[in-house]
Amino acid sequence: MKICIIGTGYVGLVSGVCFADLGNMVHCVDNDIVKINMLNKGSIPIYEPGLEEMIKRNYKDKRLIFTTDLKKAVTYSDVIFICVGTPTIKNSNSVDLKYVFRVVNDIRKYIKKFKIIITKSTVPVTTGDKIEKMISSKVKRKLFEVVSNPEFLREGEAIRDFKYPDRIVIGAKNKKVIKILANLYDPIIKKGAVYFTTSCRSAELIKYASNAFLATKISFINELANLCEKVGINTEDIAIGMGLDKRIGSRFLRPGPAYGGSCFPKDTRALVTTGEKFKVNLSIVKSVVRSNDNRRSLLTKRIYEIMSNKLKNKIITFLGVTFKPNTDDMRMASSLSMIPNLLRKGAIVRYCDPSGQKKEFNKYSKISFHSNVAKACLKSDLIVAHTEWDEFKLIEFNKIVKKRNFKVFDMRNLYSSKLMKKNKINYFCIGK
Repeated sequence: MKICIIGTGYVGLVSGVCFADLGNMVHCVDNDIVKINMLNKGSIPIYEPGLEEMIKRNYKDKRLIFTTDLKKAVTYSDVIFICVGTPTIKNSNSVDLKYVFRVVNDIRKYIKKFKIIITKSTVPVTTGDKIEKMISSKVKRKLFEVVSNPEFLREGEAIRDFKYPDRIVIGAKNKKVIKILANLYDPIIKKGAVYFTTSCRSAELIKYASNAFLATKISFINELANLCEKVGINTEDIAIGMGLDKRIGSRFLRPGPAYGGSCFPKDTRALVTTGEKFKVNLSIVKSVVRSNDNRRSLLTKRIYEIMSNKLKNKIITFLGVTFKPNTDDMRMASSLSMIPNLLRKGAIVRYCDPSGQKKEFNKYSKISFHSNVAKACLKSDLIVAHTEWDEFKLIEFNKIVKKRNFKVFDMRNLYSSKLMKKNKINYFCIGK
């Protein structure tokens, strides 16, 4: 099938490459010529395991084209995926749809034969209606169909999530289009994915509802962890006991820092705004947003307590600063608020992250990046396990820190408290 992917950000790039890997002819379009040139040279602008190899293979086999020529890509293709960013408007919880509408305005100039126009970008309910109205003002209605096909890709697991999803959600009313898209996704459906069709509005809301529910599970277990710490209970036992109930499930019941990334913070706030637009009080989602915001400051205060409020000139090392492992994404990572707070208190901060140095910290003094774990931890007063990269799970702290009375704050419960006690390490964790 001939496919056009507009936007080579996280969703667009992964989707385009995976569609090509399934045997389709894919044009990936972006107006960022630097990014397109990089992709044409075989380099990728994001950190995603396995993606670079897939790009090189499909590019070599001429199933994958990177271009800035939107007209050519749209004219050539039968199916057009809109995968541009939908950020939050500054000082607001509302979604900024200017990039989506800008693309739609351009697409409609080039529609001369039937096109299926699909939003993969996460957009509020009724966005599909607006897109349809925009296009139909310039193009005959029989020449296009607007569809919602939300993505459910986890950073660091995106290729697997694309090829082995739980479900493929298609928001469309045209039976012919539903059949065409079923053929497009047929190799994935045959592997066990459920092909679920519904209305365009329903598909748009399914994405927000899913992310809000997962965010709720995270915030719930984090709040429960606070209680467990007070009464001397291991939160992991509670999570296991709850998760064995198939109605609840064990996933996303692991206490830790606040949730971050490009989806949960943005989508929970956007869902609240949608509720307000339709005069519905989504009080649970509002509480989740508030709880997650409080989580960052609560864990920062926990560091103050661990260090007895004596932070001046203390060396604090962060193991990982991204919001999750196997990604270079810093959006809404807890480290972005925690580290500046510690620096203001006079601490000296080091950080080690397998995805590399972060520009977000370049404006601060008394902070340094180390690619080597041992060098990052050497002579540290406190080590904060912030992101659960595999590289950090088997560290022998006594051998690399080489300092007496150092402390470890394990925000991901990566290490055995019994082993830490046996090794006489001052160890602090979450929810125990």
